Amino acid sequence: MTNPSSNRIDSASRVIMAEPKTIYRAFMNPEAFIAWLPPKGMSGHVDRFEPYEGGAYSITLIYESDRSFQGKTSENTDVSRGRFLKLVQDRKIVLAGQFDSDDPSFSGEMIQTWYLEALSEGTRVIIVCENVPEGIRKEDHDSGLSSTLENLAAFTETNRAY
Repeated sequence: MTNPSSNRIDSASRVIMAEPKTIYRAFMNPEAFIAWLPPKGMSGHVDRFEPYEGGAYSITLIYESDRSFQGKTSENTDVSRGRFLKLVQDRKIVLAGQFDSDDPSFSGEMIQTWYLEALSEGTRVIIVCENVPEGIRKEDHDSGLSSTLENLAAFTETNRAY
């Protein structure tokens, strides 16, 4: 269910020096996915991962710093559960997810669409997040999206055979 009070859209993009098929595979393997997805200062683990249209996922992201962060699920964790809405091999991944949180400002379903555009020098990866929960500060989300793209680039550019 989407959060009707949130129609915020955040996005980020980056050119990655890897082929679209390499990037797509990094999404489809749970070990690879959790290796690059957590933004800087976080780690994570996969609790459930069914990478097919209609398949479910559940991931836990953990803040690694001793500093106090406001997690969505607990003091230092963000748990996200959702499903794979659409998969177009080597071109597009659409996820619908919700955070486990008692705070209504983090409620609602956020849609993440990842576009993979083949270029002569690699792949332009574009993330579009729709219905971003109001509790997620835009500055934090922008920073997290950029960090995740940086991680994806590092992972796929050094694991070309992946």
